[in-house]
Amino acid sequence: MPMKPSPFRYAALVAAVLLLGISGRVPDAAAQQAQRNPAEQPRIIAEEAGVQTLQTTARQAIIVDYQTDTVLFEKNADERMPPSSMSKIMTAYLVFKEIKEGRLSLTDTLPVSEKAWRMQGSKMFVPLGGRVTVEDLLRGMIIQSGNDACIVLAEGIAGSEEAFAERMNEEARRLGLKDSNFRNASGWPDPDHYMTARDLAILAKRLIDDFPEFYKYYSEKSFTYGVDSKGTPIRQGNRNPLLYKNTGADGIKTGHTEAAGYGLTASAVRDGRRIIMVLNGMPSMRNRAEESERLLDWAYREFGTYGLFKAGQVVETADVWLGDKPTVQLVAPKDVLVTMPRRARAQMKVTVVYDAPVPAPFTKGTELGKLIVTAPGIQTVEVPLVADSDVNQLGFTGRIGAAIGYLIWGAERK
Repeated sequence: MPMKPSPFRYAALVAAVLLLGISGRVPDAAAQQAQRNPAEQPRIIAEEAGVQTLQTTARQAIIVDYQTDTVLFEKNADERMPPSSMSKIMTAYLVFKEIKEGRLSLTDTLPVSEKAWRMQGSKMFVPLGGRVTVEDLLRGMIIQSGNDACIVLAEGIAGSEEAFAERMNEEARRLGLKDSNFRNASGWPDPDHYMTARDLAILAKRLIDDFPEFYKYYSEKSFTYGVDSKGTPIRQGNRNPLLYKNTGADGIKTGHTEAAGYGLTASAVRDGRRIIMVLNGMPSMRNRAEESERLLDWAYREFGTYGLFKAGQVVETADVWLGDKPTVQLVAPKDVLVTMPRRARAQMKVTVVYDAPVPAPFTKGTELGKLIVTAPGIQTVEVPLVADSDVNQLGFTGRIGAAIGYLIWGAERK
């Protein structure tokens, strides 16, 4: 009978990765109990890493690293709030989806109903009884925050604004928004129309991920449509204050109602790194402009995202038990990125954990171990490690020989 392999062996990663501290120690209990798929849920940065304590006038707020979904800061992020015109991100998402799936085009024209023409609040001034191209309506909604444009789009796609709102709710469920409900396409005040800051951050990321070809509209600073009573073209500017400063911002949407206060869902890129930020409940436009710039600067200054391994890169070579190959390489199935406070970088530890020797047979892509990343102020990050090739089990004679060799020489003999 072949001897069973030793039940557990922890193999330590010896080489330094990107000049970071790498440890071969056995992970502690907290590390072993970490969730198996941390990327599925945002990770919250703790204060013990020495990050400057942050205060904000926003009633609700969340700041998220786009690549890793790491939450850098949050305040009442799961509290229901009136999203006001930030609701239009979902309206745009549905319009983009219609275009991408071939049911609508940018050059299509949609009719302007009396309801749309009479709509109050911010407007792009669509003409009663006229027709407007989808692209103009999108710019009117995104840049000018036109409530009238929202209704024209909603009626053109779903027949009525009420039916379109139902589609918004269906899409919210599909996207995993856990506490959002829509009653109209514009964010017009309604007690049953609400979102959370976290849901808005999720929606913003999906907008960028799913429709990069349309995201360009959000960085446009002005749009001219129609003429006033004197025949002068009506030019309106984008209300996003970050677009007018050297912040790296390229979107996304402001909002304001008396109940909601002043809000902003923003995204910015600096040195290839994108951050998403949602703020709401600020007391004035000026405060929104100052606070959004200050918090964005804080996020980039205090945190960094670091690449440890590329997809397919070998992390460890593991011994194989009773296989037709003596070893197998453990690789990362995707890029391994970690976001953490910059001050914690030098204390980051990366450990490889797997059962050794690995029993054959197994196929390429089989998860055989995990990479554990720890550092002060972050939740433990676990990433699966997979086999880079198939390994078959030895035949009967080979297994007998391997078992005898193991009895005589032990697991270290190659």
